[in-house]
Amino acid sequence: MKAFLNVETSLTGRRWVGPDDALARQAEALAQGADLPLPVARILAERGIAAADAPGFLSPTLREMLPDPLSLRDMAKAAERLIAAATSGERIAIFADYDVDGGASAALLLDWLRRQGRDATLYIPDRIDEGYGPNAPAMAALAKDHDLIVCVDCGTLSHDALAAGAAADIIVLDHHLGGETLPPALAVVNPNRMDEDGALGHLCAAGVVFMTLVQAGRVLRDQGLKEPPLLPLLDLVALATVADVAPLTGVNRAFVRQGLAIMGRRERPGLVALSDVARLDTAPTSFHLGFMIGPRVNAGGRVGRADLGARCLSATDTDQARRMAEQLDELNRDRRAIEAAVREEALAQVEARGNAVLSWAAGDGWHPGVVGIVAARVKERSGLPSVVIGVEGGVGKGSARSVPGVDLGRAVQRLAAEGLIEKGGGHRMAAGLTVAEASIAAAMDRLAEMIAPELADRSGVGDLRISGLMEPAAATPELMALIESAGPFGQAAPAPRFAFADLILDSAATMGENHLRAAFRVAGQKPLEAVAWGAMDSALGPALIGARGRRFHAAGKLELSHWGGRARVRLRLDDVAEA
Repeated sequence: MKAFLNVETSLTGRRWVGPDDALARQAEALAQGADLPLPVARILAERGIAAADAPGFLSPTLREMLPDPLSLRDMAKAAERLIAAATSGERIAIFADYDVDGGASAALLLDWLRRQGRDATLYIPDRIDEGYGPNAPAMAALAKDHDLIVCVDCGTLSHDALAAGAAADIIVLDHHLGGETLPPALAVVNPNRMDEDGALGHLCAAGVVFMTLVQAGRVLRDQGLKEPPLLPLLDLVALATVADVAPLTGVNRAFVRQGLAIMGRRERPGLVALSDVARLDTAPTSFHLGFMIGPRVNAGGRVGRADLGARCLSATDTDQARRMAEQLDELNRDRRAIEAAVREEALAQVEARGNAVLSWAAGDGWHPGVVGIVAARVKERSGLPSVVIGVEGGVGKGSARSVPGVDLGRAVQRLAAEGLIEKGGGHRMAAGLTVAEASIAAAMDRLAEMIAPELADRSGVGDLRISGLMEPAAATPELMALIESAGPFGQAAPAPRFAFADLILDSAATMGENHLRAAFRVAGQKPLEAVAWGAMDSALGPALIGARGRRFHAAGKLELSHWGGRARVRLRLDDVAEA
């Protein structure tokens, strides 16, 4: 296929690729058949949406898209046991993972129980001292003082740890890949159990928790009892779905769409406080959840107090929420500094290694709280599945991030089954592992060998995909509203990327620590404002600084910026090429 705008090599070294002829024809037909602007029709064509289905796609409702919770195994037992504990005043503990999905899942349960006049004990393990998931000492201690323990976003593979908590009933609400046998628990609700059909495998843990609460509501109604409202909880489900990189398809799309609307009402003290410290001054989008709110919630588990994010999300007092959000914001700044140092070393290793299948790096003393986010950065830079491992005392603890089409969680589980790593697991797009330092190279070689066939079908990995060409004058707030109706955008549902041809760079300057603000102009049209996050850490920022007056093609995603009470469209710049 011919390069889009003849860009064979951009300033960041990528080839631009536009829609093929067949997709272009589909978009044009859909634009006419559904009476939609062509940019919106292109999005629907890429999703395979027919003209007759366009209205339903643009206005998804949770009522129509929510699956039957009872389609998941053990759901009835889990919901009934949770109701029994909540209505009879039993002692309940929540054991959660330390990431956003775990924190949001815990906050969902805490909020739901609180609306019934019940409290619960929150326990989140320390990433460094205890590691991921339930551990035997913690479970035994919780079982001694509680009647029910609910493990969220963890527990599916924790056989020994759950056995240690046998003095209490245990429910697991999880989404990580299961093994051949289930742990000793009263109920394991997990769409990624080996005996599930995988139809709901795209749910994050918070989605599983929400489905459980839907079923619990049914049980309460059948018993003639009042059920807590569930729709106000969707802001937490939306946050977890986006931050955990769950695909925004099926019911996840409705979760995030409606959750963003609820978040926009600014009713949850923790999310309001986090939005304020992130200086979010506009209606929230999935981008804000993934890149502004999520990292701050994660910061407590990465480099600070493990339970701080969950407690902030579940806070009911405004002042308390503000104080915790400020702590998380400070920890996030610390995390960025630590991350920057590790990222520089990791990228240097990856470049020197030159692996064409898997990008991986390992280093002594790399903070275990940042290896996951560095793996994500390495993946973004290389376009390949990536693993980053921090080594301490001869043991490596690492995180892996995948690309569409490569089930990295399953591959890491196979590594553990083959004995090349001590333990590991996760889901399609992310995984964690523990490996002896002496075995790292062999394990990574074997991992590359496993995933190579899945990568073989992904041609043009480094290409920049363009949805279409647009004139700056066409980028209006009215068009943005229609584009947003085709969202939310994220994993498996990428935001449309538009190209703007032959623009004159009017200005370019650094913004904050490593970002870029720019403006482009076309004769007779208003300037197109642009921002490029993290551009100074790539080839993009340095190439534009000092290039005022030169002509470029620009490519990126449109977003609304609010300043002085007025909405303006700006370009979130991904790439530029000499015109």
